[in-house]
Amino acid sequence: MAAPPPTQHHAQPPRAPSPPPPPQPPAPSRRYGVHFSASSFIQAPLTALLEYSGILRPDPGGGAHQAGAGAGPGEVSIRIVAPGEAGSSSDRAEEVIVEEEQEEGHAARARAAEPAPASGGGEGGRESSSSYQRYDIQQVARWVEQILPFSLLLLVVFIRQHLQGFFVTIWIAAVMFKSNDILRKQTALKRERKIPVLVGITVLFVVHVFGFYWCYKNGDLVRPLVMLPPKEIPPFWHAIFIILVNDTMVRQTAMIVKCLLLMYYKNSRGRSYRRQGQMLTIVEYFLLLYRALLPTPVWYRFFLNKEYGSLFSSLTTGLYLTFKLTSVVEKVQSFLTALRALSHKDFHYGSYATSEQVIAAGDMCAICQEKMHVPILLRCKHIFCEDCVSEWFERERTCPLCRALVKPADLRSFGDGSTSLFFQLF
Repeated sequence: MAAPPPTQHHAQPPRAPSPPPPPQPPAPSRRYGVHFSASSFIQAPLTALLEYSGILRPDPGGGAHQAGAGAGPGEVSIRIVAPGEAGSSSDRAEEVIVEEEQEEGHAARARAAEPAPASGGGEGGRESSSSYQRYDIQQVARWVEQILPFSLLLLVVFIRQHLQGFFVTIWIAAVMFKSNDILRKQTALKRERKIPVLVGITVLFVVHVFGFYWCYKNGDLVRPLVMLPPKEIPPFWHAIFIILVNDTMVRQTAMIVKCLLLMYYKNSRGRSYRRQGQMLTIVEYFLLLYRALLPTPVWYRFFLNKEYGSLFSSLTTGLYLTFKLTSVVEKVQSFLTALRALSHKDFHYGSYATSEQVIAAGDMCAICQEKMHVPILLRCKHIFCEDCVSEWFERERTCPLCRALVKPADLRSFGDGSTSLFFQLF
């Protein structure tokens, strides 16, 4: 019986290792890299705010900002996890630590792989300039942080020394803003405004002005109203207080005059409405002229102080009067221009339209959507009611439809009853 032939074993090539399964994507989560150090904010608030806003980059080589360093005391790390993320709290904490270590390792390898910049190159120069700029900003921020507490302390002491003046200034400023808003609303009501309401507003304004001067009748508030300097040289802050109070009270007195004008032009339409706006504008420009003159006696007495020497006091007084003269001349020119505009009966932006022109235009005002009342034909050939287009030109210089420039550049109109809210201190 023959033996079976021997089996030949062929060498099998080694199998390539199977690729690892792709990693499962983690559960949806959001991480916010917010690193906010409470201790650094308390010690250096301005620097911390500049770094947080991105204006000042944190120093990568300084203390708690070094790569690989642990979290310092007071640092907060925020991580928002989706509700469906699996794992216990300890697993999530370990995952955060692993992710941070991986990010730091990637950042370190990326820094090592970057080629060193050539000496004197553009990149090196920019980095050097950026580091110098960051150092300058840090020094300025630290200087401000050092003087800020002392400055706040001085401010508190200053407010305590002038507590009554601060309260009075806040009160008259609040009354001034509210009064201006009330007067503008009453002017916008046109024919719907009521005489009893205007009378009540006028009485309140009168009581406030006279009551205020009655409370300060022993002070130096009244003399500058008639262009007389104070009897004694006022201190600087007292001079500011006198000018501030008189400036506000004079503006409220002008509001009383405007309320009387609104009573007189209650049923104004067409040409009367335009005349009302011109009268309100004249009152405001006369007020601006008087307010420019009002601080002059106070500062004249303040600068003319013989204790500093006759030459120095005369020089400062002359310079102030020279500067004041230029502003007064400008206010006088504006007031005269407003008076000339009142005397002109024609329009600078059009003329009265004929009946044929009104019929051809459809006899419908595009602003009020009503039948034309005293129609005005503009230079661009569009027709509107006189009171509608007059109110429009108090704010604009162009046609309401085609936006063509039809009104020349002239003085600002105060026909809406507003008053300038800027204080005239000098």
